[in-house]
Amino acid sequence: MLFQELAEASRTVASTSARSAKIGTLASVLRQLRPEEVAAGVAYLSGELPQGSIGVGWASLRDLPPPAAGPSLQILDVDAALGRIAGATGPGSQAARRQEIQVLFALSTDAERTILTGLLLGELRQGALEGIMVESVARASGVAAPALRRALMVSGDLGSVAGAALSGADVAAFRLALLRPLVPMLAQTAESIEDALGRIPEAEIEWKLDGARIQVHRQDDEVRLFTRNLADVTRRVPEVVARIRALPAGSLILDGEAVALRPDLRPHPFQVTMGRFGTRQAVEELRSRVPLSPAFFDILHLEGEDLIDRPASERLEALAEALPEDLRIPRTITADVAAGTAFLDSALERGHEGVMVKALDAPYEAGRRGASWLKVKRAHTLDLVVLAAEWGHGRRRGWLSNLHRGARDPQTGGFVMLGKTFKGMTDQMLRWQTQRLLALETGRDGITVFVRPELVVEVAFDGLQSSSRYPGGLALRFARIKGYRHDKAPQDADTIETVRAIHQGGLSA
Repeated sequence: MLFQELAEASRTVASTSARSAKIGTLASVLRQLRPEEVAAGVAYLSGELPQGSIGVGWASLRDLPPPAAGPSLQILDVDAALGRIAGATGPGSQAARRQEIQVLFALSTDAERTILTGLLLGELRQGALEGIMVESVARASGVAAPALRRALMVSGDLGSVAGAALSGADVAAFRLALLRPLVPMLAQTAESIEDALGRIPEAEIEWKLDGARIQVHRQDDEVRLFTRNLADVTRRVPEVVARIRALPAGSLILDGEAVALRPDLRPHPFQVTMGRFGTRQAVEELRSRVPLSPAFFDILHLEGEDLIDRPASERLEALAEALPEDLRIPRTITADVAAGTAFLDSALERGHEGVMVKALDAPYEAGRRGASWLKVKRAHTLDLVVLAAEWGHGRRRGWLSNLHRGARDPQTGGFVMLGKTFKGMTDQMLRWQTQRLLALETGRDGITVFVRPELVVEVAFDGLQSSSRYPGGLALRFARIKGYRHDKAPQDADTIETVRAIHQGGLSA
């Protein structure tokens, strides 16, 4: 298929507000894709690159040649060119990447340039989110959407699932694959233990650690660790790998947290954990100075058997059989608000950020923010995306300091700004974020540097107040940065609906 046809479909979807119309347009295009084009085509229409971020910034797209008079690029031509750009490394790689970009854009029409630029800069906001794409694949293939969602849940690869469905293969054949990560299950928010137990009458309550989410796979002697956004971080955490290798189980998949603990077993500040977790250099030295301790709350596979469809009560039994107590997050089972509140207090007293309240009869819903998992925290925090930053002054002159932060808007695929803050930043953080944000720069206006929305920060705040200054109508009160969430992608950020619900629930000025 010509890439032009994909570009025109993208433009149509972007200009259409009706969900059914978007699905119809996408389904029509999907039916026309050749089998070998499906993975790339689905990714492009979802606003993503199959290769992930390939390091092409706004500066690389300046001084481009004139657009082509007519379409000639095939989808696979574009995929091959982007693959070469992503794979260029070593001496001369910058020149090679620049040459590939020049050639690709010289062959691109105006319509194709629009989608290419959006894909490369991570700014293709056309409303073709994963849920809509699944529905589109269902309509194009005739496979029921629930079956597709189940296959996507265990595989984590929409391109492969779409390819199977469109070719007539049985999507029920998708199972958990050891050493290949699946999208983790996420939680909704409850205001209190009383609120949580009102929604889940009898629940398992466990400490919520302020660490980095990890998914651990073991197959015989091979162990792999993945972040919540599915990045392989095995080499960064050798001490965790060693603990898993010492277990008797030969095959398993675990869900949990890695946290840096002090000698008294209280957690270090969140920035310490994430600083260690995100470091690729001098790992052995850091391992001795700031070791990471794993703690697990769920098990998805054990000794050849997938457990994700089992109720949580059975998974907890399997977890207890597979792991010693020091590798399991403390938990209790109760329907009593007073007992649950006391358990929350015990977690807070030990330096943790709160508790998780979970339904005992619920399966593991990979990739979903299900109502069967509720998080309860006393400290109010949001995970927001950095949209821009302002140059500092005085002692912070020369550093990007004041961050513009936004909540995710699932309706548009964009972000809604909720104000600015420069509080809570160390000099080390200022140095790092200045370098990183300049690499993500898309443009400037006075002292403001606008960036691709790729970085997630955890923001603590005391309340919410109405504000006509920002598009969302809300602003955070006394906001301060807790730290960057290197383990989270922009799609993992909190939504504007979550922020509005907090505001309506009484956390306001």
